[in-house]
Amino acid sequence: MNVTATDQLPVVVIGAGPAGLAAAAHLVDRGLEALVFEAGAQAGAAVRAWSHVRLFSAWGEVIDPVAEKLLAPTGWVKPDADTYPTGGDWAAAYLQPLADVLGHRVRLNVRVTGVSRAGRNRVVDVDRDEQPFTVHIQHDDGREERVLARAVIDASGTWSTPSPAGGDGLPALGERAAAERISYRVPDLKDPAVRARYAGRRTAVIGSGASAFTALASLAALAKSRDGGDTRATWILRRSISGSTFGGGSADQLPARGALGLAAKAAVDEGYADAVTGFRTDAIERDGEHLVLVAEDGRRLDPVDEVIVLTGFRPDLTFLGELRLGLDERLQAPVELAPLIDPNQHSCGTVYPHGVKELAHPEEGVYLVGMKSYGRAPSFLALTGYEQVRSVVAAISGDRESAERVELVLPETGVCGGAGLFDQPTDTSTDGGGCCATPAALQIGIGSPAASGGC
Repeated sequence: MNVTATDQLPVVVIGAGPAGLAAAAHLVDRGLEALVFEAGAQAGAAVRAWSHVRLFSAWGEVIDPVAEKLLAPTGWVKPDADTYPTGGDWAAAYLQPLADVLGHRVRLNVRVTGVSRAGRNRVVDVDRDEQPFTVHIQHDDGREERVLARAVIDASGTWSTPSPAGGDGLPALGERAAAERISYRVPDLKDPAVRARYAGRRTAVIGSGASAFTALASLAALAKSRDGGDTRATWILRRSISGSTFGGGSADQLPARGALGLAAKAAVDEGYADAVTGFRTDAIERDGEHLVLVAEDGRRLDPVDEVIVLTGFRPDLTFLGELRLGLDERLQAPVELAPLIDPNQHSCGTVYPHGVKELAHPEEGVYLVGMKSYGRAPSFLALTGYEQVRSVVAAISGDRESAERVELVLPETGVCGGAGLFDQPTDTSTDGGGCCATPAALQIGIGSPAASGGC
């Protein structure tokens, strides 16, 4: 197939979540054809799965500008920019209307099972870059199909692959056997059945990010309620508690994000949660009707009734195995992006905006965007994803000048605490361009920090 013919093919977008739908909107805006394949039964299926959780970004920060332009002629009414949606609100008031506008371009109940170059596995060099991508899909009735594409934007996220409880990245011994007592999601305590599961019981919460904060605050609220007496949580952290443990608090430029950490701190201070630090789970054992968590160092915790594992997510790369991706060996994020988000180097949630340069792979024309671009790293913002897809789509359309002009300013987290995964000595000086030296307003191309030193 010649290059001209390849240019007439659609761009395949994997995933109809916030980043995927925004990518499709940008493609349409530039006159390019898009095909969005969504494994779920509805647009924003992953977001709907946590519909009860309130975002810490306001409406004004979770709507893509080009998508808004596409929605405006339909009579769509933009929600109040200063209010905070739940996941359900986001899906119903923005993602679904956007999918409706995109119409036939969004295909539901379609799972991508493989991506490669037409007639070329990952070993073959000859004429590789001249071949279109071939995308293998499976419909929910089992039918298989092959679709050719000029480029592939993988915005499938990481929701389907949560990380396990084990401190070594593998399921702890006994974790699979205790699956019916373990959850990997923030519980919806407004659901009567879920509420009954945790009310009056002791729950171990493993994790140290926003999801863990939300779960701890929710369990504390349950403990204070009329039907929640004796509800208690054991909060398990792999690190010790420090000044940055609870986030940036009032220093966070996203106030709702800062408030999450303060709510978790209050749960501990008020006695509704006991914090256990330096605990890396090795085994989950049964003790009659209870579960006992055992650490790598042999420590055994008091029995609990339930376990909530909120240790992050990881990308599913299995269907990309025939592509030549340039991924960091630690984070499984693009190699140019990884140093900016590596929690081994810093714990700042603020990453300077980035685009096609940081997201490129040896396989030209394929991009991982949104949550998936971060691999195993945490703290992703919708604003980041929207800027990513704007830059990537500009590059696909041939507008390199626009693709490389990234001018988004992201809010500071108020946290900058040195190395982020384990307790170890860190250099917190601000003389050498390290984490804490990053300026408050960050713009690529306008006084931007070096790729190796920003947060």
